[in-house]
Order: sequence, then structure tokens, then C-alpha cells
Amino acid sequence: METLTTLFTPHGNSTQWLAIAIIFLLAGMVKGVIGLGLPTVAIALLSLSMTTMQAAALLFLPSLLTNIWQLAYGTELLPLLRRLFPMLLGICLGTFVSGLLFSKPDQAWSSAGLGVALLLYGVMGLASVHWQVSTQTERRLAPVIGIATGMVTASTGVFVLPSVPFLQALNLDKDKLVQAMGLSFTVSTLALGINLYDSGTLQWNIAGDSMLALLPALAGMQLGQVIRDKMQPALFKRCFFIGLLALGIHYLWGAVKS
Repeated sequence: METLTTLFTPHGNSTQWLAIAIIFLLAGMVKGVIGLGLPTVAIALLSLSMTTMQAAALLFLPSLLTNIWQLAYGTELLPLLRRLFPMLLGICLGTFVSGLLFSKPDQAWSSAGLGVALLLYGVMGLASVHWQVSTQTERRLAPVIGIATGMVTASTGVFVLPSVPFLQALNLDKDKLVQAMGLSFTVSTLALGINLYDSGTLQWNIAGDSMLALLPALAGMQLGQVIRDKMQPALFKRCFFIGLLALGIHYLWGAVKS
């Protein structure tokens, strides 16, 4: 077993770690301002210089711990857990089945999938797409949404689609929505972590790097909360979604060229 000194020693040169720290600072800042976006931004930027699954492994602990932090926000955890259980179960099922079928996804396909996910998320965000789901429809859709989210998670490392639009359609108040997203993201992160560990992508040395990446992520979240008080959230969201569109086009173009 590796010693703690080895575990928490960064793997890579100082330039690489400076870039990683800046990415996690930026990703944390986005989450601090709008309540989501840390995994999406981090995966999108990290994947410029490493594979999507390597980026997902590096993101594991920052994503898990910041989502648990978000999950603890509010007092409706048990009612939300009961209500969202079919979707959460679907997330686990979709992630595990997709991981078994595609244990080593082709990088070109992963890049294409990431590009499509970023484009869809960016377009929906800029278009302010909103709809409502009735209680009866929610029961039928929840497992399907969960399985689809799990499959997207396993192939791209991004777990906002289609879970976030679905949660936004449930007419939850602001606090419940934040907690519901935290619950969904936590389950998605844990399921993806099991896949990554089973495939050998998530190892002890990567876990140490992931823990170190948590520090700039938390600093970014604090900075984002300050920015939220100074800047109009609507303007920030618009810039955020435009950035996702640009990254989505980049990944799709790269996949087509390869």
C-alpha cells in the first residue's frame, strides 16, 4: 500500500498542476455562482489535455465532496430521497450497465459524446427551456431519465443531462432544487467512481491528486459566492452557457477530424 507521502504528492510537473489548479478554481467559482457546473467545466477543460475518463478520475473527490456539501443544504433530504429514488436507481443502473458494455470507451467517441452533451446543455441554458412534469408523468419518466443520465455519465463524465432539466421541471422550490441536484450529482459521482475503480482508471495515486484538486475547487466556490453578490447571475449564466457551446463545438470538431 502506498504511503501517505506518496499518496498526496502531486503527479506531474508544476506547470501541469498550475493549469489544473486554475481549472478547478474556475469550475468551483461557477458552482459558487449558479449552484452547478463544477464537473461540467472541469471535465470540459481537463479533457483538452487528457482523456475524458482520466479527467473524471481526477474530478472524483472534488465532485463528491462539493456535492455532499450541496446535498446537506436544506431539510428535505429524506422526502427527496423517497421521491427521487426511481431516478437515482436508474442512474446507478445506467452507469454500471454502460460501464460493463463499454469498459474502455474509444476516446473519439467519448469526445463526440462530451461535445454533444455540452452543446445540448449550452443551447438549453441559453434558450431558458422550461417545462413542467405532472406527478403521474414523473413516475413513468424518472427511471428512464435516470438510466439515460447514467449512460451519459459513464461515457462523458458529465451528469447534468437529462437529470437537471428533469429536476427543474418538477416545480421544486429553490432550496429543494439545490438539494435535489446535490443528491443526484452525489449518486452519479459515486456510481461513476465505482466504474472508474473497476476499470483501473481511479487508483490510489489519482485519489491523492484528486484530493489536492479539492483545495482550489473549494476556494473557487468561496470566490463564486462573493461574485454572486456583485454580478447579475443571469449575465454570468449567459457567459457560462456560451462557453459550453464553444467547448462542445471544439470537441465535436476534434472527434470528426480524428
